[in-house]
Amino acid sequence: MAQPIVMISSYPPRLCGIATFCEEAREFIRKAHPERDVLVISHTDGEGEGVFPIIDTSVRNWWKPVADKIRELDPYAVHIEHEYGLYNYYDERGKCDENEGLLNLLEALSDVPTIMEPHTVHGRLNDFEADFIFKMSRRTNVVLFKCHYQKWRLDWNFRGRNWPTPVNVMVVPHGARPDRRYSLAEVVQLREDLGLDKVEHLAPHLVGLIGWIQSNKRWDILTSMWEEIAREISERTGEDWDLLAAGTWRDPNHKPDYDKYRSEVELLEKKRLAHYYEFVPRGDVYYKMMAVCDFIVLPSTDETQSGTLARIIALNKPYITTAPMEGLTAQTLESGGGLLFTTRDMLKKHVIELACNEDLRLHMGENLKRYLDEVVSWEIVAEQYSQAYDLARTSTRTNTPVELPMEF
Repeated sequence: MAQPIVMISSYPPRLCGIATFCEEAREFIRKAHPERDVLVISHTDGEGEGVFPIIDTSVRNWWKPVADKIRELDPYAVHIEHEYGLYNYYDERGKCDENEGLLNLLEALSDVPTIMEPHTVHGRLNDFEADFIFKMSRRTNVVLFKCHYQKWRLDWNFRGRNWPTPVNVMVVPHGARPDRRYSLAEVVQLREDLGLDKVEHLAPHLVGLIGWIQSNKRWDILTSMWEEIAREISERTGEDWDLLAAGTWRDPNHKPDYDKYRSEVELLEKKRLAHYYEFVPRGDVYYKMMAVCDFIVLPSTDETQSGTLARIIALNKPYITTAPMEGLTAQTLESGGGLLFTTRDMLKKHVIELACNEDLRLHMGENLKRYLDEVVSWEIVAEQYSQAYDLARTSTRTNTPVELPMEF
């Protein structure tokens, strides 16, 4: 039987962006490798067929059972999804080991083809992040960054410290589904499926604030201006536009912001200018909620890479987002499918512009369609993963480090 591909990650039902990412990536890796099982070693709250929930970071040596399980599974390649908080161990003093256990795991797997996919690589690394990436890249065959700017900024970060820049970094973008594009007729049906046809005042045109509600997703920037914006759109076009705000909270630390943002939307709802829809942003309903909107506003104030943006791209929805904001800005520039704002006035101007200009919305939607088909479709990304697996296997077999060209 063919060796399996083993992913290490958080996994559903955990309400975690990396868990959702892993679930979707796994689906398309399976399609690219029908001859192999794609298994997951997850934290103890992961569930599902082919999932081994054995990562218990309450234990200092959590990585040892993981290493033993990998030896037992004898994988074709190990594919690790990384976010700093996923692998931290805290001792009885509350002191963090700063991902030491994960580095120990990589040491233990030195003879196994290993790929690391970090989801947070800031353009200006702090000392801890730089040290971790340096150590991790030396213990991993191939490191996958999401954006090209991360790779050339890494060189700048390391040169500034007089460190050698890792040369085993491959750029593989955040995947987006190629099978979630809806026709206009389907969108009408989706409004009914979601029960939005029961909201009597809801306008035919919608601007979306969709996704997890948390402190860095500043819904209040738009809600505070929406009444004025809606009035100006109506005066210019004679059309009614409403704000559709949909999502929920997942981190108790963000509950006060959730309460604040929701109350602001409900005040607008009383004026028949908006509607709040509570749902867990996962699965098909996440896509459907975005699909009923004419365009999306993503007012994030701290985001390196966004699963929300991947869904926007999958639907070919024009969008407006904050800049400069690392991965959000990079993909907006590369795709030509979004508008960027740095001030409240810019956001207001862009929302009005997109609402009043159907041709611009169509043009941006076409740009996103092309970007999806040619660059970020999960089918393309899965093939790039396959290339990374091949590089890792060759490196392990020949005991030769992977060397890839620098970005600039």
